[in-house]
Amino acid sequence: MTYQSEIDAIERLEDLRGFVGTPKEFWPSYLETLTEIVRARVCVLVIKSGTGDSQWKKVAVYPTKGVPDKVSQLVLDNIDSTADDCVDSGYVLTSGTDASVANSRNFTLAARLRSDLADDICVAVCLLIDTRESAANESLARLRLVSDAPNNYQLSRLLEQTRKDVQQFSMVLDLMVLIDAETRYMACAMVFCNELASRFRCERVSLGWLKGNNIRLQVLSHSEKFDAKMDAVKRLEYVMEESLDQDEEIAWPVLADSTAIARDHEKYCREQSVPYLCSLPLRTEDGTVAVITCERSNEPFIETDVRYLRIYCDQVVRRLSDLKRYDRWFGARWFSTLKKNLGKLIGFEHTWVKLSAVLGCVLLAFLLFGKMSYRVEAPFVLNTDDIAYLPAPFEGFIGEVHKQIGDLAVSDEPLLLLDTKDLLLEEAAAMADHNRYVREMEKARADQQLSDMQIAAALAEQASIRLDLIRHRLSLAEIKAPFDGVIVEGDLRERIGSPVKQGDVLFKIAKLSDLYLDVDVGENDVHEIEIGMTGEIAFTSQPRLKFPIKSAQIEPAAQTKEGGNVFVVRCELLQTNEMWWRPGMSGIAKLDAGKRNVLWIFTHKTIDYLRMFFWW
Repeated sequence: MTYQSEIDAIERLEDLRGFVGTPKEFWPSYLETLTEIVRARVCVLVIKSGTGDSQWKKVAVYPTKGVPDKVSQLVLDNIDSTADDCVDSGYVLTSGTDASVANSRNFTLAARLRSDLADDICVAVCLLIDTRESAANESLARLRLVSDAPNNYQLSRLLEQTRKDVQQFSMVLDLMVLIDAETRYMACAMVFCNELASRFRCERVSLGWLKGNNIRLQVLSHSEKFDAKMDAVKRLEYVMEESLDQDEEIAWPVLADSTAIARDHEKYCREQSVPYLCSLPLRTEDGTVAVITCERSNEPFIETDVRYLRIYCDQVVRRLSDLKRYDRWFGARWFSTLKKNLGKLIGFEHTWVKLSAVLGCVLLAFLLFGKMSYRVEAPFVLNTDDIAYLPAPFEGFIGEVHKQIGDLAVSDEPLLLLDTKDLLLEEAAAMADHNRYVREMEKARADQQLSDMQIAAALAEQASIRLDLIRHRLSLAEIKAPFDGVIVEGDLRERIGSPVKQGDVLFKIAKLSDLYLDVDVGENDVHEIEIGMTGEIAFTSQPRLKFPIKSAQIEPAAQTKEGGNVFVVRCELLQTNEMWWRPGMSGIAKLDAGKRNVLWIFTHKTIDYLRMFFWW
C-alpha cells in the first residue's frame, strides 16, 4: 500500500466521521477504509446484542466479492471465538500458520468499536497475511485509533436527525399559529392541507372526515370546490377508508417494515397515475375521526416523512375536531352532544337504535299501565239571558246616536235621539186647536147655546188627548239603556237622518253580570258528562288564559249542527267576570271526566268508529 493511498484512506475516514447517510452506506465504506488503513486481507464486522444474546452476527465483510483463500476462510470460521476474546480486553492480536501453505505467517486483529448510543457490542476483525509481528502491532494500533469512527458517525447522524426534528417542530409551531388563527372549520382544514402540500412537496393533500361508518371527502388542497360525485373522489374515499379500517399509516410503495394492506392505494395510484401516496389516520381520545392523504410525484414517502406527517396530524387534529363540532348550527351541536352522552350510558354502537328500543318499551308500558285525566273537549259560546231589545217607538228619523256596538251603557244613559221637529210642530198645532175649542166652548156658554158648548167641549178634549199623545211620543224620542250592560247590536252612526219604522229594533243590549256557557258536546262524548263536573275554558281571543267552569245543566234533546248532533251543556263560571268578556265569544271547553287508561284515551274514538263501520 502506497503512502498516497494511505493519505486518501485517512481523508475518507475523516469524511466518514461526519457522514450522515444510512448505515447501509456507511458500513461498507468504513470497512473498505479500515482495510486499507490496517493493511488487512479481510475485514469482518460482527455484532452481538448486549441483552444476553450469545450469537455473533456478521454485518459486513470486505472485500465483498471473490472466494477467500484457505487462511481467510480459517479466520472466518473462528471469528466467534476471536470476538469473544475481544469483548473483555477491548482488542486481540493472535498469530497462526496454516500447514497447507508453505512459509505462511498471518495475524488476526480484533478491536471493539466504541458506541455510546447503542447496547449492541460491535467488533471489527481483520486478517493480516505474511506480516511481521511489528507490522501487526502497528496495524492493531491503527485499528484501535479508527475504532471511534462508528461512534462519531452515530453522533453525527443523531445530531443531523435532531436538527431536522427541531426544524420540523418549529415548522409545526408555525403551522399551529396559522391554524389557531382560523375560527371556521373549512378555512382551518384548507390551511392545513395547503400547508402540508407546500412543506412536504405534495401535488395534492386531501382531508376526509368520518361520517357514520364512512369517510366523506371534505377538503382538497388548492381547490375550494369539487364534485363529491366524481369517480376520482369516490376512489380517494376508498383509499382513506383503507387506512381508517386498519387504523395505520399506509404508504405506496409500501414501506419496508410495514404490514399494512394497500390494495386500494395501489389501485388508486394505477388508475389516477399517481406515483407515490401516503394516508394517515387522525386520532382523538374518541378514536379515529379523519384521514389525510398526500399525493406526490417527485419522490417516494419514506419513514421519516411519515413520522413528521404524524407529528403534524397529532398537533392539528384537536383543533380541527373542536371546530368540526362547534362550527355548525346549535341543533346539530346538541344532537351530537346528546349522542355522545348517551353513548357513555348505553354504548357507542347503534346508540339511536338502543335508545329507540328503550323509549319504545317505556312508552308501551306507559300506554298499557299508565293512567291520566281524560278531558272531554268541545266548543262553547258565552251567553246571557238578560238581553233587552230597544225598538223605535214611532215612525221618524234618526237624529243623534250616542253609542255603538261594544260600548258599555249605564242604566238610563241616552243611547239614541230621534228627530222631534215634526212632533214639536204637531204639539204646537194641538195646543192651538185645544185653546180655540176652549174659547168656543166659553162663547157658547155665554150665549147659552148648550149644544154648541158641548160640541166645543168635546173637540177641546179631543185636542187635549192628541196633545198628550204627542208629548208622550216626545218623551219616548230619547232611547235610554234599561240597565247596565253592553251593546251587542245597533251600529247606527252611519244612518243618522235615515227613516225608521215603528217597531224596528235599534239596539240590543245585554247584561254582563249573569254570563254562562253553552258547550256543544258531541253525542259520542255526552255519556261522559255529569252535573257538577269541573273543567277549564280558553277563549279564542285569549288562548293563553284559562278559566275554571262547572257543568250545571244538560239539555235532554240533541241539536243538529254542522259536523253532527250535539248536546248543549250549560256551564257556570267559577270566577268573577273579566271586563273584556262579551256575550257571543267562543272558544274551547275541556271538562274533566276522571282517570282513564292512556291507551284507551288515544284509541277509543278510532275503536268506536271501527266498531260502527264493521258492525252488521
